[in-house]
Amino acid sequence: MADFVLVHGAWGGAWCWKRVIPGLWQAGHRAFAVTLTGVAERSHLLSPLITLDTHIADVLSVIEAEELHQAVLVGHSYAGMVVTGVADRLPEATRLGRLVYLDAVVPLPGESWSSGHARQTQAERRQAIAESGVIPPADPALFGLSGHDHAWVQRRQTPQPGGVYDAGLPFEPVRVQRWPRSFIDCTSPALATIALMRQRVRAEPGWHVVEIATGHLPMISAPAALLETLLALAR
Repeated sequence: MADFVLVHGAWGGAWCWKRVIPGLWQAGHRAFAVTLTGVAERSHLLSPLITLDTHIADVLSVIEAEELHQAVLVGHSYAGMVVTGVADRLPEATRLGRLVYLDAVVPLPGESWSSGHARQTQAERRQAIAESGVIPPADPALFGLSGHDHAWVQRRQTPQPGGVYDAGLPFEPVRVQRWPRSFIDCTSPALATIALMRQRVRAEPGWHVVEIATGHLPMISAPAALLETLLALAR
């Protein structure tokens, strides 16, 4: 049996794992879906004071409170920043068994979520943050969603706290590399803001890369394929 800690990306929440968690349970595993401060059912806590450190603390608190060991820590999209920070700050290597970057940001020391984005994307998001303090949700069509799935995600998404966008993450790579690292590459359609990360994990040693032919929200568009991949990584 393995413990999974599932961390959603921007504009999401624990709700986005709804189609994956039952399969993890049925396979005999435990799953803890974290909702980061300021979004989804925790949107009432939205504040300019929320930073990347806040979200790292959210996940560290779950690992500590549940007394997890050998957990599979999964970070989707923006949460690649979060799980990297968690891995760097965990004092005990036994807390985790594997890091999984699900179509996620894979930062270098000092980089921010914004670092891998095109200048136009950076400018648009920084303008939104300057005007409202948040980044408005993206159109789910960018993630290959349509019909019921598009409507569900559009209805559930909430604005992303702006304080996490340009926050640099200092960390020691050797600490993050204490565990096996996997990258799940969602290729159809491939999200442009993850393009640099796809190249990075294929160029750096030590990465295990798996491809799923679906869009950026595989937990919604291809839950069976994602579940199969996660179960294989837990073996």
